[in-house]
Amino acid sequence: MSPATPPIATRTGLVPWLALLALCSAYLQGAFCKWLDFDAAVAEMQHFGLAPAWLFAGVVIAFEIVCSLAVLSGRRRWLGAFALAAFTLAANVLANAWWHVPAGAERDMTMNGFFEHLGLAGAFVYVGWLDVRRRRDGR
Repeated sequence: MSPATPPIATRTGLVPWLALLALCSAYLQGAFCKWLDFDAAVAEMQHFGLAPAWLFAGVVIAFEIVCSLAVLSGRRRWLGAFALAAFTLAANVLANAWWHVPAGAERDMTMNGFFEHLGLAGAFVYVGWLDVRRRRDGR
């Protein structure tokens, strides 16, 4: 970074950048934990029937980091945000299929998780949409 280029948080604005960091925090934390305990990451992929599990675990770690950095840096923010939205929706249907859970507390918790992740995906779509508009308008 040259001395004339302000830090990312300054270019974006500190509060919006912190909000983007909060939005990406689950993906950064998830990638970090998967990386530290790769065997558990592989077991998670096996649990969801993804094979080869080691490859899916590695790809998910890289994907979560790269897309989060795109959102945080502003470089191809729209692409990182839309990719994380799609990933969240796909993972949500796989992991929080509340319609398959018998009625009761477990179903209610799974349904709540489903709609929380739906909201998270919606936030990423909004971030991507704002970035596309900003670029289109030349800002």
